[in-house]
Amino acid sequence: MIDDAEFDAIPQDEEIQVDLREIFKGAIKLTLESLLEEEIREMVGGARWARMAHRKDVRNGTYLRQLVTSAGLVGVAVPRTRESGSPTGVIDRYARRQGEVDDMIVESYVNGVSTRKVGAVTEALLGKRVSRSTVSRVSKRLDEEVAKFEKAPITEPIVYLYLDGTFIDARWARKVENISALVAYGVDRNGRRKLLGISLGVEESADSWTELLRQLVARGLHGVQLVIADGHEGIKTAVRHVFPEAKRQRCVVHLQRNISGKVPTRLRSRVSREVWKIFSAPSLVEARRRREEFRARWEKELPEAVACLEAGFDDATAFFEFPAEHWKGIRSTNGLERFHLEIKRRTRAVGAFPDRASALRLIIAVAIRTTKPWTNRTYIAALKREGIQQAA
Repeated sequence: MIDDAEFDAIPQDEEIQVDLREIFKGAIKLTLESLLEEEIREMVGGARWARMAHRKDVRNGTYLRQLVTSAGLVGVAVPRTRESGSPTGVIDRYARRQGEVDDMIVESYVNGVSTRKVGAVTEALLGKRVSRSTVSRVSKRLDEEVAKFEKAPITEPIVYLYLDGTFIDARWARKVENISALVAYGVDRNGRRKLLGISLGVEESADSWTELLRQLVARGLHGVQLVIADGHEGIKTAVRHVFPEAKRQRCVVHLQRNISGKVPTRLRSRVSREVWKIFSAPSLVEARRRREEFRARWEKELPEAVACLEAGFDDATAFFEFPAEHWKGIRSTNGLERFHLEIKRRTRAVGAFPDRASALRLIIAVAIRTTKPWTNRTYIAALKREGIQQAA
């Protein structure tokens, strides 16, 4: 049985954590100073206090360098020479943080911590606050990711191409505007999704979408047989110009929402279920039969909803011409929903971006991280190498 005195003598978790951090900091300090000592020996041509006829240089004391590490703030005694200065191989001459700390700052920024709050995070974790300007400067490393993404060649045929847009606030010509972020991703013959391109435009216009699609074609986009998007006229026009032979699938979820918008609130749940039943039919023939039932049931009470369904039915049933095992994945753009949610969550932390370049940089960084799991996941069944076998 442990009495109170013995219990008080047992180190508590918080004390252990503090002790461990100090041990880690001491180990980092010892390691860095040992490496610096080896480097300065090479610079001067001998060990400390050693008398040598062919000495290259002379030691000139040390100075204290404060370095932010993953264990916290560490003071390192950096030796220097009279002629050549200090060693730069171990700690870069102007570095104040280790690389993993910068990585942490970038990841915090991308994952929704504002530039104002990152300083508080680093202070809590590392004992050192970094400024907002430092966070912004470090985050510009994302430019490399953006450039690499925008220039990456598209080598595999993309059979299914998905297009969708979302809106964010960014400063444009000294005024904050609500601008569109246009997103394109595709599914290759192995059934795996790939993020293809992102661009910013003043609106979801035909010109904006055409420009994005032509950029993708210039990078090698080919093999597109079906384009899945909402009913936006700008997308339809752009697809007709760039991929005239590809079939177009109107997102059934967007169409369902459009129909619900023309229905009284008390009936929306019921009508939505009936509309979804049409597009989950086992064949196009059955879908048409269910559409006729819907029209007979609601034509008098909800003529606007019925007209909306009639107008969008043909575009929303193009998926029936493709393999049945793909229907669930190609009849809507739902695969982009989580991606858009991540963009919205992150941009809310920023508020209004100072310019379009910074907005695009962050959106692409968020997109790369959000879609990273796609690499090892099959979205739909792999396609036949000899071409898509159309459904009967």
